[in-house]
Amino acid sequence: MTLTSSAAGGSDNPLLRPSTAPHGTPEFTKLTPEFYEEAVKEGIHRHNEEIDAIVSNPETPGFLNTIVALDRSGVALNEATLALSNVEQAMGDTTLMNVMAAVTPLISEHSTDILLNEPLWARIKAVYDSRNSLSGLSAEDMRLIEETYRGFAESGANLKGADRERFRRLSSELSDLNVRFGQNVTNELKDPANRLWVEAKDLGGLPESIRSAARAEAKAALEEEGKPDDGNLFLFTLFAPSYGPFMKYADNRQLREKLYRMYGSRNIGGDYDNTQILKDIANVRLEIARLMGKDNFAEYQLQGTMAKTPEEVMRLLHQLREAYTGPMKDELAEITDFARATEGADFTLMPWDYSYWSDKLKNSRYAFNDEDMKPYFELNNTISGVLGLATRLYGYKFKENRNISVYHPDVKAYEVYKKDGSLLGILYADFFYRPGKAPGAWMTEFRTETKDDAGKKSIPFISIVCNFSKPVGNEPVLLTPYEVETFLHEFGHALHGLSAEAKYASLSGTNVYHDFVELFSQFNENFLPQKEFLDSFAVHYKTGDKMPAGLLEKFVKSQQFGAAYACMRQLGFGFLDMAYHTIEEPLRASQDVAAFEAKAQEPVRIFEAVEGTLTSPAFGHIFSGGYAAGYYGYKWAEVLDADAFAAFEENGIFDKKTADKFLHMLQAGGTVDPSELYRGFRGRDATIDALLHRDGIK
Repeated sequence: MTLTSSAAGGSDNPLLRPSTAPHGTPEFTKLTPEFYEEAVKEGIHRHNEEIDAIVSNPETPGFLNTIVALDRSGVALNEATLALSNVEQAMGDTTLMNVMAAVTPLISEHSTDILLNEPLWARIKAVYDSRNSLSGLSAEDMRLIEETYRGFAESGANLKGADRERFRRLSSELSDLNVRFGQNVTNELKDPANRLWVEAKDLGGLPESIRSAARAEAKAALEEEGKPDDGNLFLFTLFAPSYGPFMKYADNRQLREKLYRMYGSRNIGGDYDNTQILKDIANVRLEIARLMGKDNFAEYQLQGTMAKTPEEVMRLLHQLREAYTGPMKDELAEITDFARATEGADFTLMPWDYSYWSDKLKNSRYAFNDEDMKPYFELNNTISGVLGLATRLYGYKFKENRNISVYHPDVKAYEVYKKDGSLLGILYADFFYRPGKAPGAWMTEFRTETKDDAGKKSIPFISIVCNFSKPVGNEPVLLTPYEVETFLHEFGHALHGLSAEAKYASLSGTNVYHDFVELFSQFNENFLPQKEFLDSFAVHYKTGDKMPAGLLEKFVKSQQFGAAYACMRQLGFGFLDMAYHTIEEPLRASQDVAAFEAKAQEPVRIFEAVEGTLTSPAFGHIFSGGYAAGYYGYKWAEVLDADAFAAFEENGIFDKKTADKFLHMLQAGGTVDPSELYRGFRGRDATIDALLHRDGIK
C-alpha cells in the first residue's frame, strides 16, 4: 500500500494525530484496516527519524541524549502496533489478520535495524561503560541504562559483520514463523470442520445453561449456512466455553472421545498444519542461540529472568514433580475405582474421562460441582466484586464511561481513580466469546504509563479480554468458579499495568522479567475461596442469599482434590517447552513430533499418549505467544503467589500494611530487580511450602 500525503502526515489517520476522545484514548470507531496499516508504516518512518536524531547528535553520548531519548522514541509506532495486534486478536477479522501478516515483517525488520544499529550501539555502550561516573542518576535511571544495554547485547548488538546480517535474517524469519503458527491455531479453531453436532437425545449430563448456549450456536450456524433448523441440533466447538463444559458434563463417552480427539489433532496436517513450522521455529531459535555463543535457546533466553539458567528451571520442575507425582497417582486411582463402580471392573480411565469422572467423584464426595456455585456468580455482580477487590486493597475506584470509544459494542471502558481522587488509568473489559476471537483470556495495553521530566504522568490504557458465554435471551450470565478465577487472574495483570509509577516506558507496568509477571495475576486468584471477599458480591441471582460457608468449604476441598493432576499437567507443558528449547542439534524434517513429545513429557506423564493427538502443533504459548523457554514461569510465579498470599493470611487478607507493601511491587514495574523487590515485600526468598499447603499436598 502506498501512503497518501494526508495519511503519511497523519492528518486523517486517528492513530497518527492527537486523539479527541476522552483522556486521549484511541478513537476505535473511526479506524479502518487501512488506517492501521498506514499508522504502522508511518510510525516506522517517524521512529527512524528519531533514531537518526539520536545517532547524529554531536554531543558526547549521555544518559538524557541517548538512553532516555531512545526510551521515549517510537511512541507512534508502538501505539499503532498495540492497537492493531490487540484488536486483531480480539476481533479475529480476516482483513485485520491480513494487515497483521503484512506489517509484521516490517516491524520485525525495523526492530532488528535498531538493535543492530552500530552507531546507536556505540553510544549506548559508551553511556553504560561510564555509568558509575555519571552524577545525579537515580536508581531507576541506573536500572534503565543497565536494562537497555542488556537488551541490545542479548539481541546481537555485539555481533560483527556477517554475523549481524545473519542475526537480522533469523529474527525476520522467526517473526514470520511465529505469526504463521499463531494464525494457524486461530484458523483451525474457527474451521467449521472442527465442530461437534449433537442431537438432543445425546445431551445427557449437560447443564441447561450449556445446552442453551449450544443451541444458540447451532441456530446461528444453520442460519448462516441456509440450512433448515428443526430445533433438535446442538453445536459444540473447540473454544473453551464450549469444549470444557462438554468434557466435564457430557454422559456420552463416545462423543467426549470424539471431541477430545478433534481438539488434540488440531494443526496436524491439513490447511493449518504446524508440525513443520514448530520445527522451523525451534531450529531458528537454536541458530540464534548458537550465534550468541550459547549452547541452546533456553540458556540464551533465560538471561533476563529470575531463574537465570535452564538448570534452575529444571530444578524447580523436578522439585514439584517429586512432591506431586504420588498424590496425582492417588487421585487417578480414586477416580478409576469410583468410575468402575458404574462402568465395570475392566474400565480404564482415559484422557477424555478425567474431567467427567473427577467431577462426578467431587460431587459424590463433597456434594459439589461447579454448577452449584454459578448462581452466585452473576456477571454484573462479579464485575463489581472483582473490581471492588482493588478498592478494598488499594483504594481504587472504577467508573464506567460510555463516551470512551471501544472496538466492539460488548467492550466496557472504565476510568480508574486512585484513593486521592486522581485518575490512574483506563481499563477496557471485553468479556464475551464471539466467532473468530482468539481463544483463552489475556491482558494487554493500548498505552504504557510513563512520566515526563516534570513528573507529568501519561496514564495507561489497559485491556482485559475473556471468552465468557454471551447471555441467551433474558437469561443472566452466570460464571463458573474457573471463569471467575480467570477474571481475577487477568485483572491482576491489569492492576500491574494500571498501578505503574515508573518514569520510563521500558520499565513500566508489566515490563518485568517474564517469570515474575505472573505473580500479580495468580496472586489475585487466592481471593476466590475467601468468604470475606465473596460476601461482598457473591449472592444468589434469584434469592439474594450469600454463598453458604458449607458450599465454599466443599469448593476448597474439591480444588485440592484435583491440584496434583493440575500441577502435573502444567509440568508437562513446562517439560515440553524446555525440551524444544534445550535441543543442541536441529530437529530434522523427518523428526517424529509425537516421539519427541512423548520423550519430553515422560517424567510427568499422566496418561499414555493417544495416537493422532499432540500438544506441540497448537502450543501457541511457546511457538507464537512469547513464552519460549518460559512456560515454567507459571509454576515459578505460583510458588511466589502462594508465598505472597501467605503474608496476607498471617496478617488478614485485607490488611492495609500488607496491601501497601504489595502495592509497592505493583507500582515498581521493572525499575527494581524482581528478586530484590520480592525480598523487600516478604523479607526472604519464596519457598514451595505455601503452595504445597494450599494444594493440600503438605
